[in-house]
Amino acid sequence: MRLRTAFLSLSVAAGLAVSPVVAAAQTALIMVEEQGCVWCARWDDQIAPIYPKTQAGKAAPLRRVDINDDKPADLHFARSLHYTPTFVLMVDGHEVSRIEGYPGEDFFWGVLEKMLSDAKLMPDPAKS
Repeated sequence: MRLRTAFLSLSVAAGLAVSPVVAAAQTALIMVEEQGCVWCARWDDQIAPIYPKTQAGKAAPLRRVDINDDKPADLHFARSLHYTPTFVLMVDGHEVSRIEGYPGEDFFWGVLEKMLSDAKLMPDPAKS
């Protein structure tokens, strides 16, 4: 787990470029959370400090939304939100894909990299 975080840190330090597609679209990773969510707290502990420094964090900056608040008018979710945390990849305010739950950092990074690759926001990690 920590090895993957270290690798992502090194990727940032090496100055890997983000795909030019990112500049053309407003992209964000929406974290849907709620107070008292143990898995949200675990994500905050394990991922939040490094996320903005990673290639993924630069391609899709984090934006937090409380599941109990009114949904922001500029975000259009493909379906209802039921679980926290839920991570929704948005491009120009429209949902592209999502991760429901947080079973750990290895799972999170693997699925997020695939989501970003499928959306052409990052190089395919399998081809690196």
